Amino acid sequence: MSGMDWLGALARLRETRTPGVLVTVAGVRGHAPRQAGAKMVVSASATWGSVGGGNLEAVAVERARAMLAASSASGTSGTSGSSGSSGSSSGASPELLEVGLSDRAAYQHGVQCCGGEVTLLLEPLAVVPAVAVFGMGHVGWELARILARHELDLHLVDSRPDQLSPARLSVLDDAVARVHVHPVPVLPELVLGGLPRGSHVLVMTHDHAEDAALCDAALRLVDGDPDRLGTLGLIGSSAKWARFRSKLLAEGHPAAALDRVTTPIGLPELAGKDPATIAVGVAATLLRSFAPSDEPVRDEPGPDEPGPDPSYGFAQGRDAAR
Repeated sequence: MSGMDWLGALARLRETRTPGVLVTVAGVRGHAPRQAGAKMVVSASATWGSVGGGNLEAVAVERARAMLAASSASGTSGTSGSSGSSGSSSGASPELLEVGLSDRAAYQHGVQCCGGEVTLLLEPLAVVPAVAVFGMGHVGWELARILARHELDLHLVDSRPDQLSPARLSVLDDAVARVHVHPVPVLPELVLGGLPRGSHVLVMTHDHAEDAALCDAALRLVDGDPDRLGTLGLIGSSAKWARFRSKLLAEGHPAAALDRVTTPIGLPELAGKDPATIAVGVAATLLRSFAPSDEPVRDEPGPDEPGPDPSYGFAQGRDAAR
């Protein structure tokens, strides 16, 4: 057990993008080594804090690590990349575990004779998604406002420092997301190599040459390591992508590799070219990709739910625009 307390452990796991389980004593009946509210954090290789030691704690750690192993095997721990479930925080469910502490309740870790019974709450701590927005123009700024309301690591990159000024980003002061700001006047594509594994990348800079360089660098980064990045989206029209595609093919990228790039991005059925509307569509598509692959996305109302209001329908598609 590490000397760090459980709060510090939570921060450490998030910083290192390591999945874990938070174990809390949810209830105590009779005598037990710890009171309700005691907590510990469990990762695959370490524990922090304590819920009582002995058999009780050993059972909790064993179950927590079984949950971690199951999440890893199913791809819901947030460690995968291009599968689309990268960083999903909804893949595993909390569990309640009842542990008896009497000489009649023997476990493989021994007997604990306090005489009581403890209820433990085990809450999975999945790795949160990481998203990098390259280009903080009108659409990027609106998109950052939306994404900042979600639990994720949000990286904002621009070659124009004024686009990332504290005054302009003050709308993110109450962000739920952990926001990382990268003002990079020269070669912003170098930021790609420092992004967390499995990061989702959105390219929407003010400069088509910069967009092309970012696409080239991202594709080279995932060559041979497909999970190094998650999804890769490029804002713009089909005509823009046709030019980029020819250029990328000429630079040696195989045609199959270019399928990794999604463009245009957003929801084609969402009409409107204003930045806020485009940002809503891009955010919706991205958030949908965070759902575990075995969790269906519902497009139709349930039997007891009213159908959509026809007045909110959108009939025409459009290419994304900045």
